[in-house]
Amino acid sequence: MPNRLAHETSPYLLQHADNPVAWWPWSAEAFEEARRTNRPVLLSVGFSSCHWCHVMAHESFEDQPTADYLNEHFVSVKVDREERPDVDAVYMEAVQAATGQGGWPMTVFLTPDAEPFYFGTYFPPAPRHGMPSFRQVLEGVRSAWTDRRDEVAEVAGKITRDLSQREIDYGSTEAPGEEELSGALLGLTREYDPQRGGFGGAPKFPPSMALEFLLRHHARTGAEGALEMARDTCERMARGGIYDQLAGGFARYSVDREWTVPHFEKMLYDNALLCRVYAHLWRSTGSDLARRVAVETADFLVRELRTTEGGFASALDADSDDGTGKHVEGAYYVWTPAQLTEVLGEEDGGLAAQYFGVTEDGTFEEGQSLLQLPQDEGVFDADRIASIKSRLLEARSQRPAPGRDDKVVAAWNGLAIAALAETGAYFDRPDLVEAAVSAADLLVRLHLDEHAKLARTSKDGQVGANAGVLEDYADVAEGFLALASVTGEGVWLEFAGFLLDHVLTGFVDESGALYDTASDAEQLIRRPQDPTDNATPSGWTAAAGALLSYAAQTGAEPHRTAAERALGVVKALGPRVPRFIGWGLAVAEAYLDGPREVAVVGPSLDDEAAKALHRTALLGTAPGAVVAFGVAGSDELPLLADRPLVDGEPAAYVCRNFTCDAPTTDQERLRTALSR
Repeated sequence: MPNRLAHETSPYLLQHADNPVAWWPWSAEAFEEARRTNRPVLLSVGFSSCHWCHVMAHESFEDQPTADYLNEHFVSVKVDREERPDVDAVYMEAVQAATGQGGWPMTVFLTPDAEPFYFGTYFPPAPRHGMPSFRQVLEGVRSAWTDRRDEVAEVAGKITRDLSQREIDYGSTEAPGEEELSGALLGLTREYDPQRGGFGGAPKFPPSMALEFLLRHHARTGAEGALEMARDTCERMARGGIYDQLAGGFARYSVDREWTVPHFEKMLYDNALLCRVYAHLWRSTGSDLARRVAVETADFLVRELRTTEGGFASALDADSDDGTGKHVEGAYYVWTPAQLTEVLGEEDGGLAAQYFGVTEDGTFEEGQSLLQLPQDEGVFDADRIASIKSRLLEARSQRPAPGRDDKVVAAWNGLAIAALAETGAYFDRPDLVEAAVSAADLLVRLHLDEHAKLARTSKDGQVGANAGVLEDYADVAEGFLALASVTGEGVWLEFAGFLLDHVLTGFVDESGALYDTASDAEQLIRRPQDPTDNATPSGWTAAAGALLSYAAQTGAEPHRTAAERALGVVKALGPRVPRFIGWGLAVAEAYLDGPREVAVVGPSLDDEAAKALHRTALLGTAPGAVVAFGVAGSDELPLLADRPLVDGEPAAYVCRNFTCDAPTTDQERLRTALSR
C-alpha cells in the first residue's frame, strides 16, 4: 500500500512521507477507502515542532511490524493541526471530553463516517507508566471493531450527538463595561505570581494577550497594579531561559514557574505577539529592557523565520543534533562552564558564567544551563558583554541548527505583520516595516483568490489546498490595519475590508456568535466554535478587534455592530476566566475608549513636521486608537476627508464617540490627547 504524503505542502506531513505506514492526508478518498474495505480510521494529528510527535513517529510509525499491522487493519490518516485547525479542534474537543485532557500527538480512532470512538495522545512502543503500548491499543481497537461493532457504533453515535449538541451560551450580545473589566483585572490579580511574574504555576506560558489587556487597562484607567503586573512579568520572562539571550526570540513555554527551562520550540505566533507586547510596554514606560527585547525579537523574526518568498515560517523545532547524531531537545541552546571557557578563554568564560547564571550543577539536564540574566547581575562592562555575546553566538552557529517548519500560515503572518509594522515605526527601523509589507504582499499575491477568499497556508511559493479559517481572516485583517496606520497606504485598509466582509457573510450567525469555519467550508461532525484565547487570539476575539478598528477607520456601522455583539462573550467570560480571554479583554478596552480616531495631514508625506506628528500619534497609548496619515485633501483613507492643514502647517485631528477635539499642530498637545 502506498504512502500518499509525498506531494503535500505541510512539512509535518512530509516528515512522514517515507514512513512504512500507508498514510493518507485528510480527504474524502481516505474515508471512502475505509468504507470500501470495512476498516476503522486511525487519525493521527500533530505538528512539525512537536517533540513527542517526533518520538512517537520514530518509535511506532517508522517501525515496520507496527506499520504492517496498521496497513492491514486500519486506514491511517495524518493531519497537520496547523494546516487544519478545524479538524484538530473538533477531535480535540472529543478527546478532552472523553479523557479530561488533551495534547499532541493526538490519536483518535474513527468510523468510516468520521465519528470518533476511542481516544488518546502519545502511546509508547511498550507498556509503561500505566499506559498501554501502541500495539496493545491497536489490537484492542481492532478486536472491538471486529467483535463488538454494534457497541462501537453506539459509542461513536453518542459522542457525535453530544458534540453536535454543544452550544456556546455567551450570555448576551452586549459588550462588557467597567464592571466586567474591573472584575477581569481582579481575577488576574488573584492568579498573579508576585515572586516570579506571570499567572498560575508550571508549566508557565507567556501571557501575551493578558499583558496587552493590562497595558491597555492602565492606559485607560491609570491602574498602577495592571502596569506593574505587565512590567514585572515582561522583565522576568526576558531575564529567563525562555528568552534566547544571544539571538532574541522566545520559546513556547517554561516547564517551571521561574521561566528557567523552556520547551524549546520557537513559534512564529508567540514571537509576533510578544514583540508587539514589549513594543507597547516601551511605549507606555520608556523601559530600555522593553525596547531591547522588542527589537531583538523583531530581528529574530526577520533573520530566522523569513522565507525566500517574503513570508514567515511557522516554527523552529525544539530538537537538534547534539553533535553525536542524536536529536536532543534544547541541544542548540544550552551551555556548560567548560564550553564557555572553551569559546571565550578563562577570564571571559568566568565572566559569562556569572553574567548568564551558568553553574557547574546546571539549570537543565546533565550539568547544562540555559543562559539567563539573574536579577542580581550587578554592573558589567557593556562593550565586554557585547563581545562575549557575539563570540558565543558565532560559536553556537556552528552547532547543528534546529529544523524549521517553512509553512507560511496566514493568521500567524498577520500577527507578524502587525508586530513588525509597529516596531519598525516606533524605533525608526524602516527595514522592519518593509519586511511587514513584503509578507503582506505575499499574502495578497498568493493566499488571496479573485474573490478575496483566503487560503490558510503556503510553502515554497505554492499555495495549500486548505481554506482559511476565522483566525486567518481576522489576524490578516489586523496586520493590514496596522500597516495602513503605519504607512498611510489605503490599499491595506481596502484589503482588510475585503477580508472582514467575508467574516460578516460567512462566519457570523444571526445571534452575533462566530464560528471558526465558514458556512461553505467542509462539513465536519461539528462546526468548530471556540471564543477562548489560548496560544493565539481566538478567531472570535481577533475578529472583534479587527472589526472594531476597521469601523473606526471607515465609519462602517455593520462592522461596529458586529464587533459589539461579538464582545458579548467577553462580558460573560472576562470576570470568570480572564487568562483565557485576554485578547477579548484588550479589544473591550479599545471599545470602552472609543477607540479614538486620529487623522494626521501634511503638505506631503515627506514633510518632517507631519512625520513627527504621525509618529506621535502612533505612540499614543489610548487603547486601540487608529491612525490615518496622508496629504491634506487626499482620499487615500476615509479619516483624511475634510481635514485641511492649519495655517499651512501639518495638523492632527482626534475624534472619539462622534466628538472631535480642535485640530492641533503641536506634538505635545497631541500626545496629551492620546493619553488618558
